[in-house]
Amino acid sequence: MTHRIFLPEALAEACTVALRGSAFTHAVRVLRLREGDPLCVFNGDGSEYAARITAATRDQAEILLESRHHPATESPLPTTLLQAVGKGERMDWALQKATELGVTRIRPVTTRRCNVRIDDRRWQKKVNHWRGVIVSACEQSGRVVVPELLPVCDLGAALAECDAALRLMLAFDGDGDGALPAAAPDGVALLVGPEGGLDEAEIASARRAGFTGWRLGQRVLRTETAPVAALALLQQRYGDLG
Repeated sequence: MTHRIFLPEALAEACTVALRGSAFTHAVRVLRLREGDPLCVFNGDGSEYAARITAATRDQAEILLESRHHPATESPLPTTLLQAVGKGERMDWALQKATELGVTRIRPVTTRRCNVRIDDRRWQKKVNHWRGVIVSACEQSGRVVVPELLPVCDLGAALAECDAALRLMLAFDGDGDGALPAAAPDGVALLVGPEGGLDEAEIASARRAGFTGWRLGQRVLRTETAPVAALALLQQRYGDLG
């Protein structure tokens, strides 16, 4: 298995690139790659490069980009996940699996029943951490486009900006029965509430914004499980999991 590394910089065939920061740490100190070892690198522009380490020491490394490829690993279905912020590993897990399932854009949202209340500085720290989770999921899953991670905002602002053709709200007691339209929509927005669920006023606001309730089954799913199940169903019906 060839290891994949994300590099947030311009890449081109036959170029030599220095590995720095987290990329160097991951490749040399964690994976213990050495001179001559192959790897694959990508920067999120839709392509990836077969590469080889040409020099590696305890402090620095260089790689040669040998050939460019365009793997078909991106879903044809544009999906936006509006995910209520959860605590710790629950949020990490939801974002990691959503990325593996091909989500296009992620908007973390705060709701009345969210149990995460922090200041702006710590929000930025969390966003930076989540971005790392998403990049790692792209490295693992073979994706060549990194999902867009939007800033955290309250639910009302997220609803106001949403313009997806199909807007679904996961709710155990939602007004929908899980039926999806036959024709593939131009895009899907998926709203997932917090562990305690959306309150009645938030559900009403979502409905006014064009969201319909989508009930996945008879069991109540956790906030980190619900987007995984829903995205898998959407990708199976309209995307590339069929």
